[in-house]
Amino acid sequence: MATSTRRWWAMAAIAVSVLVVGLDLTVLSLALPTIAADLHATTGDLQWIADSYALVLAALILPAGLLGDRYGRKKILLGALVLFVASSVWCAYAGSVGDLIAARAVLGIGAAAVLPMAISVIPVMFAEQERQKAISAMAAAMMISYPIGPILGGFLLDHFWWGSVFLINVPIVAIALVAVTFLLPESRAARRPSLDIGGIVISSGGLAALTYGFIKAGEDGWTDAAALATIAAGALVLAAFVGWERFAARRGGGQPLVDLPLFRLAGFRWGTILMTMVSFVMFGLLFTTPQYFQDVRGASPLGSGVRLLPLIGGMLVGMAAGARLSSEPKRPDGTLGRAPVSAKAMTTVGFAVMAVGLAIGAFTGLESPMGFAALWIAVTGFGLGLAMPSAMNAAISPLTGERSGSGSALISAVRQVGATIGVAVLGTVLSNGYTSRLTLTGLPSAAASAVRGSVAGGVVVAEKLGSVPLLDEVRTAFIHGMDIMLWTCAGIGLASALLALAFLPRRSAPPQQPAMPAERDEAQLGA
Repeated sequence: MATSTRRWWAMAAIAVSVLVVGLDLTVLSLALPTIAADLHATTGDLQWIADSYALVLAALILPAGLLGDRYGRKKILLGALVLFVASSVWCAYAGSVGDLIAARAVLGIGAAAVLPMAISVIPVMFAEQERQKAISAMAAAMMISYPIGPILGGFLLDHFWWGSVFLINVPIVAIALVAVTFLLPESRAARRPSLDIGGIVISSGGLAALTYGFIKAGEDGWTDAAALATIAAGALVLAAFVGWERFAARRGGGQPLVDLPLFRLAGFRWGTILMTMVSFVMFGLLFTTPQYFQDVRGASPLGSGVRLLPLIGGMLVGMAAGARLSSEPKRPDGTLGRAPVSAKAMTTVGFAVMAVGLAIGAFTGLESPMGFAALWIAVTGFGLGLAMPSAMNAAISPLTGERSGSGSALISAVRQVGATIGVAVLGTVLSNGYTSRLTLTGLPSAAASAVRGSVAGGVVVAEKLGSVPLLDEVRTAFIHGMDIMLWTCAGIGLASALLALAFLPRRSAPPQQPAMPAERDEAQLGA
């Protein structure tokens, strides 16, 4: 098989690996009501079932990247996939709440290694002119998982027990394991980096505390003293981590966990920031739209997933257009010409289009047709497809074959924290907008509390009481909160476009050290 062909088959294996992590993020929320009934789980238990995964994922991303550089990225990816499938089976057959929480935590360990390893092999395997296409393939796999998760999960919950949603992972991971084993070349740092034990302990504690603080603030409110104290503690520990890494770099005798000098490079710095802002907006959007489709429009979980397909369609069109416009054409003499559109322009336009789509969605009303939702969701997806690959390419281009694992882990860690903050902040914006339009005159206190808690609770109360006016009030209030949240997201998209225009380099920066040429990867990396 030709070397270039094998690289793309290897990229397909990576995309499947990323797909399974994305699926797990979407199917759990569908199963929580059934889990609560079957395992007699409290609201606090359900929060820990979800949060244990996020906390472990955030805490272990950076060490996973270092392990890939030290022991081999293919080995770590294979080990992560085996751990992921084993813990998925454990989740499916968990017999108690504690059992399920533990299984979800182990699942987070596997995910923490899959995500940075998937990104880290791209700068090693692909030359600059091919890299954006590879990034687009990986991003598409992650985004496709968002509607597929509810579609498959909804079908399984309609026909089987709640544990079946975790078994979705088993056949997909089996395919990924075979593909990665036979197609992906091994790669590692030529000089094996030392294990920065101090950096691992400090960074894991800081990232876990910061993530938990924002999760708690999103659940209990931004005036909750414990949440604010945890956020402050996490920020202080991460500040100490930066000091430790600078000390480790000056001390010599080994490599620190994180290459802080990467942040001096405009492409890495602003590419990472812009990717984080994408995560901020998209996780907020994906948190809100299923509630709109199911609780306001009456769709099933399966129907909700189907209604997210325009997001994927728009994104795929945007990625295809972006890859064509940003590709550097090959001249007859074999040299590369200038791309029709620079990465800077592509990212700026993509964020601007995404902001327009979100702003259109902010005009949603109670009587808006489903076609209107499909329109603004597709426009948002198109903007995402233009912006995300270019921003990611800007971030990963400076990474060398020596430290692509730790550098990719740093990008993934920042994005993970950004996504957590996005859900917490935008969830608060949505909640405040929702409750501001509720009057609930004459309702018993328990019923009023349930209505204020969530739109789903409000719909249940209204249907039990047979009150059409209350049902309309609840749904109208939720749409009001959603519109405010979408205006907020549109503002973030516009701010991102301006930041890209002002600070993102026109061209991706080359690696800081010579990386192994893409055409020689398989021979020299042990494929």
